[in-house]
Amino acid sequence: MGNEILFLAAGPAKKAAEEANATYGNVIIVTLSFVLLIILLRVFVWKNVASIFEERQTKIAKDLDDAELARSSAETALAQREAELAKSKGEANEIITNAKATGETNRTKIIAEAQDEARRLKDKANQDIEAQKQSAMNSIKDDVASLAYDIATKVLEKELDGQAHSDIIDSYIGKLGEV
Repeated sequence: MGNEILFLAAGPAKKAAEEANATYGNVIIVTLSFVLLIILLRVFVWKNVASIFEERQTKIAKDLDDAELARSSAETALAQREAELAKSKGEANEIITNAKATGETNRTKIIAEAQDEARRLKDKANQDIEAQKQSAMNSIKDDVASLAYDIATKVLEKELDGQAHSDIIDSYIGKLGEV
Protein backbone atom coordinates (compact mmCIF):
# COMPACT_ATOMS: atom_id res chain seq x y z
CA MET A 1 0.00 0.00 0.00
CA GLY A 2 2.77 2.25 0.63
CA ASN A 3 3.78 1.90 -2.96
CA GLU A 4 0.41 2.59 -4.14
CA ILE A 5 0.18 5.74 -2.16
CA LEU A 6 3.44 6.81 -3.60
CA PHE A 7 2.25 5.91 -7.00
CA LEU A 8 -1.03 7.69 -6.42
CA ALA A 9 0.80 10.64 -5.00
CA ALA A 10 3.28 10.53 -7.82
CA GLY A 11 0.49 10.46 -10.44
CA PRO A 12 -0.84 14.01 -9.89
CA ALA A 13 2.67 15.35 -9.42
CA LYS A 14 3.78 13.67 -12.57
CA LYS A 15 0.74 15.00 -14.36
CA ALA A 16 1.42 18.51 -13.02
CA ALA A 17 5.04 18.23 -14.10
CA GLU A 18 3.99 17.09 -17.57
CA GLU A 19 1.52 19.98 -17.81
CA ALA A 20 4.22 22.40 -16.65
CA ASN A 21 6.57 21.03 -19.30
CA ALA A 22 3.83 21.35 -21.90
CA THR A 23 3.17 24.95 -20.85
CA TYR A 24 6.88 25.75 -21.02
CA GLY A 25 6.99 24.11 -24.40
CA ASN A 26 4.06 26.18 -25.57
CA VAL A 27 5.70 29.38 -24.30
CA ILE A 28 8.91 28.49 -26.12
CA ILE A 29 7.01 27.70 -29.34
CA VAL A 30 4.98 30.91 -29.13
CA THR A 31 8.14 32.92 -28.37
CA LEU A 32 10.05 31.32 -31.23
CA SER A 33 7.04 31.86 -33.53
CA PHE A 34 6.89 35.52 -32.50
CA VAL A 35 10.62 36.01 -33.04
CA LEU A 36 10.35 34.25 -36.41
CA LEU A 37 7.39 36.47 -37.32
CA ILE A 38 9.36 39.60 -36.41
CA ILE A 39 12.35 38.38 -38.44
CA LEU A 40 10.14 37.61 -41.45
CA LEU A 41 8.39 40.98 -41.12
CA ARG A 42 11.76 42.70 -40.87
CA VAL A 43 13.14 40.91 -43.90
CA PHE A 44 10.11 41.08 -46.21
CA VAL A 45 7.79 43.88 -45.03
CA TRP A 46 9.81 46.39 -43.04
CA LYS A 47 11.64 47.85 -46.07
CA ASN A 48 8.34 48.55 -47.83
CA VAL A 49 6.74 50.03 -44.70
CA ALA A 50 9.86 52.11 -43.97
CA SER A 51 9.94 53.40 -47.55
CA ILE A 52 6.24 54.32 -47.31
CA PHE A 53 6.92 56.22 -44.07
CA GLU A 54 9.97 57.88 -45.61
CA GLU A 55 8.01 58.89 -48.73
CA ARG A 56 5.23 60.29 -46.56
CA GLN A 57 7.74 62.20 -44.44
CA THR A 58 9.39 63.57 -47.59
CA LYS A 59 6.02 64.59 -49.05
CA ILE A 60 4.98 66.32 -45.82
CA ALA A 61 8.32 68.15 -45.66
CA LYS A 62 7.95 69.18 -49.33
CA ASP A 63 4.36 70.35 -48.74
CA LEU A 64 5.51 72.39 -45.74
CA ASP A 65 8.34 73.92 -47.80
CA ASP A 66 5.91 74.69 -50.65
CA ALA A 67 3.46 76.25 -48.20
CA GLU A 68 6.22 78.38 -46.69
CA LEU A 69 7.37 79.42 -50.17
CA ALA A 70 3.77 80.29 -51.16
CA ARG A 71 3.30 82.28 -47.93
CA SER A 72 6.57 84.10 -48.53
CA SER A 73 5.59 84.79 -52.14
CA ALA A 74 2.18 86.07 -51.04
CA GLU A 75 3.79 88.36 -48.45
CA THR A 76 6.19 89.67 -51.08
CA ALA A 77 3.34 90.27 -53.54
CA LEU A 78 1.31 91.99 -50.82
CA ALA A 79 4.24 94.24 -49.90
CA GLN A 80 4.79 95.01 -53.59
CA ARG A 81 1.11 95.86 -54.10
CA GLU A 82 1.11 98.05 -51.01
CA ALA A 83 4.24 99.84 -52.28
CA GLU A 84 2.64 100.31 -55.71
CA LEU A 85 -0.55 101.59 -54.07
CA ALA A 86 1.44 104.06 -51.98
CA LYS A 87 3.36 105.13 -55.10
CA SER A 88 0.08 105.55 -57.01
CA LYS A 89 -1.39 107.62 -54.18
CA GLY A 90 1.75 109.77 -54.18
CA GLU A 91 1.54 110.23 -57.94
CA ALA A 92 -2.17 111.08 -57.68
CA ASN A 93 -1.44 113.65 -54.98
CA GLU A 94 1.36 115.09 -57.11
CA ILE A 95 -0.96 115.30 -60.13
CA ILE A 96 -3.60 117.03 -58.02
CA THR A 97 -1.03 119.45 -56.60
CA ASN A 98 0.30 120.19 -60.10
CA ALA A 99 -3.22 120.66 -61.44
CA LYS A 100 -4.03 123.06 -58.61
CA ALA A 101 -0.81 124.99 -59.20
CA THR A 102 -1.46 125.08 -62.96
CA GLY A 103 -5.05 126.17 -62.37
CA GLU A 104 -3.91 128.91 -60.01
CA THR A 105 -1.27 130.05 -62.50
CA ASN A 106 -3.82 130.04 -65.33
CA ARG A 107 -6.34 131.89 -63.16
CA THR A 108 -3.75 134.54 -62.28
CA LYS A 109 -2.70 134.81 -65.93
CA ILE A 110 -6.31 135.08 -67.15
CA ILE A 111 -7.10 137.74 -64.54
CA ALA A 112 -3.95 139.69 -65.48
CA GLU A 113 -4.80 139.42 -69.18
CA ALA A 114 -8.38 140.54 -68.52
CA GLN A 115 -7.14 143.49 -66.47
CA ASP A 116 -4.65 144.41 -69.21
CA GLU A 117 -7.40 144.12 -71.83
CA ALA A 118 -9.74 146.26 -69.72
CA ARG A 119 -6.99 148.85 -69.20
CA ARG A 120 -6.19 148.80 -72.91
CA LEU A 121 -9.87 149.23 -73.84
CA LYS A 122 -10.24 152.01 -71.28
CA ASP A 123 -7.13 153.76 -72.64
CA LYS A 124 -8.42 153.38 -76.21
CA ALA A 125 -11.82 154.69 -75.18
CA ASN A 126 -10.15 157.64 -73.44
CA GLN A 127 -8.07 158.27 -76.56
CA ASP A 128 -11.19 158.05 -78.73
CA ILE A 129 -13.01 160.43 -76.37
CA GLU A 130 -10.05 162.79 -76.42
CA ALA A 131 -9.90 162.59 -80.22
CA GLN A 132 -13.66 163.23 -80.48
CA LYS A 133 -13.34 166.08 -78.00
CA GLN A 134 -10.42 167.53 -79.94
CA SER A 135 -12.35 167.12 -83.19
CA ALA A 136 -15.41 168.77 -81.64
CA MET A 137 -13.26 171.60 -80.29
CA ASN A 138 -11.67 172.10 -83.69
CA SER A 139 -15.10 172.06 -85.31
CA ILE A 140 -16.39 174.56 -82.74
CA LYS A 141 -13.35 176.76 -83.27
CA ASP A 142 -13.95 176.66 -87.01
CA ASP A 143 -17.63 177.45 -86.50
CA VAL A 144 -16.86 180.22 -84.00
CA ALA A 145 -14.23 181.65 -86.32
CA SER A 146 -16.64 181.49 -89.22
CA LEU A 147 -19.36 183.13 -87.15
CA ALA A 148 -16.96 185.74 -85.86
CA TYR A 149 -15.94 186.48 -89.40
CA ASP A 150 -19.56 186.69 -90.50
CA ILE A 151 -20.35 188.99 -87.55
CA ALA A 152 -17.36 191.16 -88.26
CA THR A 153 -18.38 191.35 -91.91
CA LYS A 154 -21.92 192.38 -91.02
CA VAL A 155 -20.69 194.87 -88.46
CA LEU A 156 -18.37 196.42 -90.92
CA GLU A 157 -21.06 196.53 -93.57
CA LYS A 158 -23.40 198.43 -91.36
CA GLU A 159 -23.05 200.68 -88.69
CA LEU A 160 -25.14 199.43 -85.96
CA ASP A 161 -26.61 200.81 -82.88
CA GLY A 162 -26.42 198.82 -79.61
CA GLN A 163 -29.71 197.05 -80.14
CA ALA A 164 -28.89 195.92 -83.69
CA HIS A 165 -25.47 194.81 -82.55
CA SER A 166 -27.04 192.63 -79.80
CA ASP A 167 -29.57 191.19 -82.24
CA ILE A 168 -26.84 190.15 -84.68
CA ILE A 169 -24.78 188.48 -81.90
CA ASP A 170 -27.87 186.69 -80.55
CA SER A 171 -28.78 185.45 -84.00
CA TYR A 172 -25.29 184.09 -84.60
CA ILE A 173 -25.19 182.46 -81.16
CA GLY A 174 -28.50 180.78 -82.01
CA LYS A 175 -26.97 179.51 -85.25
CA LEU A 176 -24.00 178.28 -83.26
CA GLY A 177 -26.35 176.29 -80.95
CA GLU A 178 -27.97 174.68 -83.99
CA VAL A 179 -24.62 173.55 -85.28
